[in-house]
Amino acid sequence: MKTRDYTPLWAELTDAYRRHFPRSEMIQQEALRYMVDGGSHSLRLIQPFPPRIVTAQGAWLQDEDNHRILDFWQGHLANILGHNPEIVTSALAANLEQGAGLQTGFTDRLQVEAAEILCRQTGAERVRFTTSGTLATMYAIMLARAFTGRKLVMKVGGGWHGAQPWALKGISFHVDDGLGFQAVESNGVPVAVTDKVIVTSFNRPEHLCDSFRQFGDQLACFILEPFLGAAGFTPATREYLQLARQLTEHYGAVLIFDEVISGFRFRAGNVGAIYGVQPDLATFGKIIGGGMPVAAVAGRADIMALVGRERSIPVMFSGGTYSGHPASMLAAKIMMNYLVAHETEIYPRLAELGEKTRQAIQKAFADEGITVHCSGHDPEALPGSSMFMMHFPYEPGARLVSPEDWANPRVCDLTLSRKVLELAFLLEGVFLLHCHGAVTMAHTEADIEVLAEACQRVARRVKPYL
Repeated sequence: MKTRDYTPLWAELTDAYRRHFPRSEMIQQEALRYMVDGGSHSLRLIQPFPPRIVTAQGAWLQDEDNHRILDFWQGHLANILGHNPEIVTSALAANLEQGAGLQTGFTDRLQVEAAEILCRQTGAERVRFTTSGTLATMYAIMLARAFTGRKLVMKVGGGWHGAQPWALKGISFHVDDGLGFQAVESNGVPVAVTDKVIVTSFNRPEHLCDSFRQFGDQLACFILEPFLGAAGFTPATREYLQLARQLTEHYGAVLIFDEVISGFRFRAGNVGAIYGVQPDLATFGKIIGGGMPVAAVAGRADIMALVGRERSIPVMFSGGTYSGHPASMLAAKIMMNYLVAHETEIYPRLAELGEKTRQAIQKAFADEGITVHCSGHDPEALPGSSMFMMHFPYEPGARLVSPEDWANPRVCDLTLSRKVLELAFLLEGVFLLHCHGAVTMAHTEADIEVLAEACQRVARRVKPYL
């Protein structure tokens, strides 16, 4: 494995970072007195400490040290209009002023209205809401296992479906022990669960066929992201998704599309429709909530009926105390309605900005003699994308086509993209988590130029260490 010594650069960056964000460091020290690692979501707790944010509006953040930070992470990719869009915040404020919006523990009209939009725009027959993508994928798998009476669950290597038992296998690529995408990613998960999880390869039809030949008649479901998220921002090929549909139907398995990231990101609805593939179940989150905690499982009526009261032992999809929260349902209704009404304006604009962003990143690094591959778009598989992820292959001519390439530390410099550059970009006033993000309707061409200039300065800073 090729290695690079970033020790001097890391010392230089952390020293500069501490001087640049003194109040955030002070708050981190206080947080460590009460919270493990100083927070409640590991991904946000970048080293040596995260910037503590005070306000967020549009494309920009302001932190405790009064810095303005250009943000492409945008609420874990949940914000498609930017931070705190007025169409949502004004409605929430008015609702609270009228004495509504906080938890009641009852149902209301808003749930019905949000469900109608989601079903209409995705082709689903029934929907049930919950509060996170993790819960949505867990419930979807429970439904599939109950519907088929089978135990095995299949996913793709590198696919992220939240921190729930059936999803915590096959996330990171393990080279040294030869496990590849076959490792379990968490302590405390029962072997009885992880042994029932089969990991196949993304966008490799021949491997998918082999997996179904071996396990097909035992599979409860095949769950995958049509647009692969954490493992490389890669769209599935049309051939792969259509084959997944054919194979699941042939073997009687439930096809689940995890559209927590892709739902309402490429169109005002599901990505499956672009491919012409209708899954049996789909999970949604992020964008559909309009900045509030909303997720959903949507799909076939006969499968969804398994949560109903008429079943002697229903699938216990209760969703939690805050499922269908009034303020969340209001935000979801407003956001989805807005995206539907403005679909012909929003998605072409996002695609244009996304392409300009990817080109600007690649040119900025190339001008400094550094090879960066910017994934997030495949015009043949999924035209129009606002997403981008930077990869730094050790060999300039390396062909990067799959998660086994993007996530392989022998092929790409993961220390650079997932650790070093986070601080380097923050010192330039730009936030990119693990060198990936997305543009929103709040970003402008001027913001992309700010990013390009930051890329150039960052490239100059790291080049001596490559």
